[in-house]
Amino acid sequence: MDCDFIRNLTKEQKAELLKLLSDEPAKKYEFTGKTIRHYHYTLRQIRRISDGVVGGYIESEENLSQEGNCWVAGSAQVYSDARVYGDARVYGNAWVCGRAQVYGNAQVSGKAQVYGDVQIYGDAQVYDDARVSGTVLVCGNAEVFGRARVYGDVLIHNTGSVSGNIRICGKASSE
Repeated sequence: MDCDFIRNLTKEQKAELLKLLSDEPAKKYEFTGKTIRHYHYTLRQIRRISDGVVGGYIESEENLSQEGNCWVAGSAQVYSDARVYGDARVYGNAWVCGRAQVYGNAQVSGKAQVYGDVQIYGDAQVYDDARVSGTVLVCGNAEVFGRARVYGDVLIHNTGSVSGNIRICGKASSE
């Protein structure tokens, strides 16, 4: 490279050139600087770099993958050891915590709460005021919504649907 070319670059242009030449993958989001407290966790608001859209809140970059189209939007919160990745979305006022994982094309929204060793994946959805906790798998095209409470060792898969004021607990399976 011509040295005069580099000398004539602005500070911003040099920083952009260094980013392009680095081995680090491009980041999808950054922190806005705004924080909130949720219980004893400090959560940081995110902003998508590509278009400046402000998202929800995460505790750290471990909670939301920089890869794929996954996103945390609105006032949603993801913290502790929870992870969102793939093309999954968490939005509205939902929160995901503990060791919960949301991935694939799964969605958690509304005022839903997902915590514990829960896995939500495939095209599954948890929404409204639903609560899912324990060692639960919600997968395929399954839905948990309304005021449903699902906890324990439960599998909800394929086109299974849990809604209303129902409680499913212990060892159970629904298709």
